Amino acid sequence: MIAIVDYGMGNVASVSTAFRRLGYEVILTDKEAELAKASHIILPGVGSFQAAVQEIEERGLKEPLQRLAKEKPFLGICLGMQLLFSEGYEGGTSAGLNLIPGTIEKIETDYILPHIGWNALDIKEGHEPFEAFQNKHVYFVHSFEARVDRKYLVASTEYGTEVPAIVKNENVYGIQFHPEKSGEVGVEILKTFLQGEAK
Repeated sequence: MIAIVDYGMGNVASVSTAFRRLGYEVILTDKEAELAKASHIILPGVGSFQAAVQEIEERGLKEPLQRLAKEKPFLGICLGMQLLFSEGYEGGTSAGLNLIPGTIEKIETDYILPHIGWNALDIKEGHEPFEAFQNKHVYFVHSFEARVDRKYLVASTEYGTEVPAIVKNENVYGIQFHPEKSGEVGVEILKTFLQGEAK
């Protein structure tokens, strides 16, 4: 069973539909006991970093998510990926889940923000499960990006600057784009995560 964290700021309907189409049982929950029963935990999100952190803390989810991320495959999507990091500067300074070292800051680019649209992935060396997605296009909607050590970088994209697209720290993964809106490529990326590559 896959648990999607429902903290009031996620595109949970489209994300849950994507996983159900892959044949998985899905539960939407903000209950620690139900999250603990899941094989995989998915943290989606749309909105601002600061507001998301407040929602997670008010629901008493921060410490449970930090603990469970050490025990089972954990995937953050879009804002959910940004929440994996140590600190974010959107709407002020807020502490994230600190599952991946780094910060969330506004994209430094001459291009128009938000970054909206289809961009190609550049898969980094040493991440063989994702090699099939080299130069494949996926759908982004964001103005903030991860500032992260390259050892955590699985893939990036180009938007007037190099923007992290997929990150990884042990069994914790983050995807900046929307796989549920990225057609067959997005589906295959989710499948790669679910089939045991997040180890």
